Amino acid sequence: MVRIRFLFILISFLPTSLIAQYADSTTTQPINSRRLATFVTSASVLYTGSLIGLSELWYKESEQQKFQFFNDNSEWKQVDKIGHFYSTFYISNGTARALRWGNVKQSKADLIGALTGCLAMLPIEILDGYSNDYGASTGDLLANAGGSLFYFTQAAIWKEIRIWPKFSFHNTRYSSLRPALLGDNVTSKILKDYNGQTYWLSFDVDKFMEFPKWLNIAVGYGAERMVYARDSENLANGYESFRQYYIAFDLDLSAIKTNSKFMKSLLYFANMIKIPAPTIEFSKKGCRFHPYYF
Repeated sequence: MVRIRFLFILISFLPTSLIAQYADSTTTQPINSRRLATFVTSASVLYTGSLIGLSELWYKESEQQKFQFFNDNSEWKQVDKIGHFYSTFYISNGTARALRWGNVKQSKADLIGALTGCLAMLPIEILDGYSNDYGASTGDLLANAGGSLFYFTQAAIWKEIRIWPKFSFHNTRYSSLRPALLGDNVTSKILKDYNGQTYWLSFDVDKFMEFPKWLNIAVGYGAERMVYARDSENLANGYESFRQYYIAFDLDLSAIKTNSKFMKSLLYFANMIKIPAPTIEFSKKGCRFHPYYF
C-alpha cells in the first residue's frame, strides 16, 4: 500500500509537468511572476488535496501511536524502494521544468526541483510514523533522497538528463494467490504486485558517443516469487524469491521533434515507460532471452 500512496502524490505533480513542456531552459528573459504564481498555486492545491485525500483514505481508521520508525528495508527485494527513487526523480524533474517555464535560472530551478522532490514525500513518512499500521521508513527516506539527487547530479554535471529512470509491468500469477495484497484488477496489480514491476535506467547513448538518437540502452531490475514481503515468509510458504537483472534496447521518445504542445506533453509522459523490446535476463535461473519483454 505504500507504493499506492506515493503514486498518488506523484500524480498530483504530473499536471505541473504539462506546463513545463513549453519551457526554454536556456532563456535569459526576466522571471515571469504570473507563470510562477500559476505553477505554485496549482501545485500547492494539488499537493494539499492529495495529502488530505491520503489522510482520509489510509490513516483515518488507523490507531495513532507515538512517532516511530519501522524497518522494512528487507521487504520485497527492495523493489518498492526503487519505486520511491523513480517517483522523486520525476517530481524533481517536473518541478524544475515548470520553474524554467517561469524563466527561473536553470541552476536554481534544478536545485529547487531536487529539494521539492525530496521534501514532497516527507509528510507521508511523518503520517506513517504516527500510524499504528505503518511506521516511518529510513529506507524510504533514503530512496526519496536518492531519486532527487540522481536528477540534480545529472543536471549539474551535464545540464541535461542523459539517464532516465523508467517503469514497466507485466501480469503475473502471484497476484491471484493474495489478491488483497497484490491486486485483484489491472490497476491494483500494477500498483501492488511487485513481481510484475521492473524498473530501468535508460541510457541516452548518443549523448556519450556516436549512436542513433532515437535508440537507448536500458538496464533493469525486478524480482519474482514474492507472495509475501520477506524472504523468510516466502520460504516458509514454499516460495523462493529471487532477483532479476535485465539489459535491453529502448526507444528515446524525446528524440521525436514536434511543435505541438500536446504531443510534447504526451511524449514526456510516455517516455517514463520502458518500451517493450527484446531483452536478456540474468537471474538464479541463468541467462534467458525474451523476444518481447515488458
